[in-house]
Amino acid sequence: MFELSGILVIVAVILAFKGIRIVPQGEEWVVERLGKFAGVLSPGLHVINPLFTKVTYKVTTKDIILDVPEQEVITRDNAVILANAIAFIKVSNIERAVYGIENFREAMRNMVQTSLRSIIGGMDLNQALTSRDRIKAELKIAIADEALDWGLTVKSVEIQDIKPSHNMQEAMERQAAAERERVAVVTEAEGAKQSLILNAEARLEAARKDAEAQMVAAKASAESIKFITEAVKENNASAMFLLGDRYITALQKISTSANSKVVVMPGDLVGAVKSLVGGK
Repeated sequence: MFELSGILVIVAVILAFKGIRIVPQGEEWVVERLGKFAGVLSPGLHVINPLFTKVTYKVTTKDIILDVPEQEVITRDNAVILANAIAFIKVSNIERAVYGIENFREAMRNMVQTSLRSIIGGMDLNQALTSRDRIKAELKIAIADEALDWGLTVKSVEIQDIKPSHNMQEAMERQAAAERERVAVVTEAEGAKQSLILNAEARLEAARKDAEAQMVAAKASAESIKFITEAVKENNASAMFLLGDRYITALQKISTSANSKVVVMPGDLVGAVKSLVGGK
C-alpha cells in the first residue's frame, strides 16, 4: 500500500511538472484539447492538463519582418526590371493565423511578390522607376484584405530596390548616348543654320545700306548738276572754269598713272575747253 501511494505521488508530481507552462513576453501559445483548439496562453505562468491538453503552436506577437527576395518584373512596355520589398506584419488573430493558412509567413511573402508583379506590370518603365510611393501604397492595399483573413495586420510595406536589369541598363545607356549624340548634331546644325541666316541678313543689310548710299550719292550728284546747270545758264565763263579745272585734274591723274608713258597736251587749252561748252 505504501509503495502504491508513493508511485501515485511521483506520477502526480511528474504530471504537475509537465502541466506547468511559462509563456515568455512577446509570445502566445496555442493549446489543443484532444486535438481541438482549446485556447491561447498569454505571457506568464499557466498550468494545463498534460494528459488531454498540449501546446501545439508558439506564435510571436511582435512585428514580423518579411524580406521579399528580388525578382524580375516585366513592365507594360516590355522592359525587365528587378524589384524587391520588405513587409512588416503583426499577428492580430492567432487562431486564424494558425488554422487559416498553413504557413502565414510564406503565404504573405508570396502574396507580396505576386501583387508587386501585378502593380509594376501595369506601369511603363519610367513610371515604375519613379513611383516608389505609389507602388508602396498600392501594394499595401492589395495585400491588406487577404492578410486580414489570415489574422494578420500589415503594418507597413517598403520597396527596398527597384532598378532595370543588367541588359536593360546597357540598353538604356546606349539609348542615352545616342540621344546625347543626336542632341549634339541638332545643336550643331541649328548653330550652322543660325550662322547662315545671320550672314545672309548681314549681307542683305550691307547691300541695302550700299544701295541707300548710292541713291544718296546719285541724288547729290543730280542736285549738283542741277545747281551747276542753273549757275551756267546765263554765264558760260563759270562753266568754262569748272570744266577747265576738271580737265586739268584729269590730265594730272593720267600723267601720274604707272601705265602712262606719253601724255599729249592740247596746244590751245582754253580753246579745247571752249569747244567742250560750245564756246567761240
